[in-house]
Amino acid sequence: MDKKDKLRKYVMGTCLLCFCISIGGMAFNSYGRWRDSHMLGRQQAQLMEQKAAAKKEGNMAARSLAAEVSEEIIGASVDTELKILPEYQSMHGQNKDLIGWLSIEGTVIDYPVMQTLENEDYYLYNDFYGNYNANGCLIMDTDSAAGIGTEANGYVNGTPPSTNLIIHGHNMKSGEMFGDLDLYAQEGYGKEHHIICFDSLYEHREYELVAVFYSQVYRVKDNVFKYYKFFEADTPEEFEDWCRNIKQLSLYDTGLETEFGDEFITLNCCSYHVENGRFVVVGKRIG
Repeated sequence: MDKKDKLRKYVMGTCLLCFCISIGGMAFNSYGRWRDSHMLGRQQAQLMEQKAAAKKEGNMAARSLAAEVSEEIIGASVDTELKILPEYQSMHGQNKDLIGWLSIEGTVIDYPVMQTLENEDYYLYNDFYGNYNANGCLIMDTDSAAGIGTEANGYVNGTPPSTNLIIHGHNMKSGEMFGDLDLYAQEGYGKEHHIICFDSLYEHREYELVAVFYSQVYRVKDNVFKYYKFFEADTPEEFEDWCRNIKQLSLYDTGLETEFGDEFITLNCCSYHVENGRFVVVGKRIG
């Protein structure tokens, strides 16, 4: 065998080996994505079943208690004890990082929301139980306060939520987490799914779609509007600046008016229209 034949066989062998390694890597990655998706689906089903059962049991207990208490006592006092909603008591007992639950009817978004003040990135690639999963969890920004107590009781003995609650989630190709969030770029979809529900541990809340836009994470020195830096409106001027900017950026007009004192929820995920791009959905609290 001459040198050319040997070289040809060596090159062919090397190419074949690289091809096999590449196919093996693709298969391994595909299996990993399938496994993570399967594990997420199974875990979500368990959590939602647990949530529904606990809510049903809590409602039954509340009705039973109400039947035993006279109307005079109810009218004469306000219950200011901080009580976690029945559906989240068991889950919070399992993981104290649970801060609430986000759901949007007619979408796949129906997930627990986690918050770790010491390490915001912990749940980027960990599931509710702390196991590795590429989907991660929905994460509330460490600068957002979900609030303790209820609006009905004026957050007595607790704390009101921040003006703006920012929730981060992965833009998964499977559509899980915030993988379908960018469907809000279509006005028809936004109108059809204009109600965003977020439960803190203590109360049910509803938000209505107010703005949808593309943005990005800017450099610290860039003197531009940074939606992700707004958490608390201390003055009407700060509030108006936020509202004016998100409405100017919005892909369409939702027709919803805002006024100082309103609360917001901001959902954001990665977008690939620019480097460090983000897709953002903002809702105003209505209940």
